[in-house]
Amino acid sequence: MKTIKIITFLIFATTCTGLIAQDSGVNEKYGNTLNLGLGIGYYGYIGQSIPVVMLNYEFDIAKSFTLAPFIGAYTYSKGYYWGDKNNAYKDYYYRETVIPVGMKGTYYFDNLLKASSKWDFYVAGSLGFAITQTTWDSGYYGDKNIYRRANPLYANVHIGSEFHISQKFGIFLDLSSGVSTFGFAFHL
Repeated sequence: MKTIKIITFLIFATTCTGLIAQDSGVNEKYGNTLNLGLGIGYYGYIGQSIPVVMLNYEFDIAKSFTLAPFIGAYTYSKGYYWGDKNNAYKDYYYRETVIPVGMKGTYYFDNLLKASSKWDFYVAGSLGFAITQTTWDSGYYGDKNIYRRANPLYANVHIGSEFHISQKFGIFLDLSSGVSTFGFAFHL
């Protein structure tokens, strides 16, 4: 995770200093954009990084500010050693699937950086809730609340950038406090 943060900082610093251009995109609109991201999330209660998929749709609210309803998904499996006088001790596994749903607010500071129209730079915050479902191996009759489940409140802060390959298509890198993603932006 530390390596990803360092690489991202270097990319961000390079683009901010090396790709500043005269066409600052003063009247650029950021909304009407579908973002699909794949990435890695680290959740302390799981104790490992896991793959995550995120989807959002941005719409303009004010100059340089968008809102985007989002939905995501991740799943993981863990073992729990259990047994009693009627059941042999062995590893039983449970699978938790989490679907975060909410709203992401994004502020673009391209004008402040006088960035080329090929680039977007932003900070954002997302807030929502997490829908969880847990299933256990058949034959497990122990306490099903022994694990730490996902927090029902979902909140992240983000910093990121997008490179516009064309007027309708771009790639982005979004680093956040929970889920960092690399993905595709479709400007509709």
